[in-house]
This record gives sequence, structure tokens and C-alpha cells, in this order.
Amino acid sequence: MRKNSVKNVRVNAEVMRELGNIIRSGIKDPRISPMTSVVAVEVTPDLKFCKAYISVLGDDKAKQDTIKGLKSAEGYIRRQLASSINLRNTPQITFVIDQSIEYGVNMSKKIDQVITADNSKSVEVETELEE
Repeated sequence: MRKNSVKNVRVNAEVMRELGNIIRSGIKDPRISPMTSVVAVEVTPDLKFCKAYISVLGDDKAKQDTIKGLKSAEGYIRRQLASSINLRNTPQITFVIDQSIEYGVNMSKKIDQVITADNSKSVEVETELEE
């Protein structure tokens, strides 16, 4: 099976949906932040390994604690995944922090700052021209 085959894309989507449900409702570990979401999942074509990209809203300590909590609950998550998805093999999950949402928010703030600075300069120039 190729990496981007239709079957692999469907498996990735299904695993991502189920991982989100398990993390949101199944895990009671206090280290895991309530603002945790699964951004993307890459399952290898042989269905043995899975990389789950996790986004955590919060500071660096919250991110590190969430990853530690997820790693300690990996067996439980894998067992729940096996019971909810009928796959030949249940993949071994590796959790990776994804910073794309945080990066996007920071870029949006910078763009807004530049726009407001540009607007204030144009207002200053207009008032100087009127005088």
C-alpha cells in the first residue's frame, strides 16, 4: 500500500477521529490539558506505527505535562483504539507536539499589529496634508 493511497488516507482520518475522542473523553490523567487536540495522524502503510501530532493550548509546562501523560497512557489509548477500529494491526502511537496552530496565531497577531500601525501612519499623513 502506498503512503498516500485512498485506504491510507481513510485509516489516518479514522485513527485521528478516534484518538481525539479517546483523549477528550477517555483519559482521566490530570497532566493532560483539557485544551488538547489531535491535529494530524500519519499511520505507516503496514499499520504498525502511528505518529499523532498533538496541539496543546497553554504554556511549555502544560505541553510537556500533556505529552508525559499521553505517553504514560499509551497502552490504554492503544487498547481503546483497537476496540473501536477494526484494523489488522493496532499501531504503536508516538505523540509529537505540533506548533502550527500556535505559529498561526502568532502570525495573525503580527499581521494585525502591522495593519494597525499602517492605519495610524496613514491617519497621521492625512491630518498633516489637511493642515
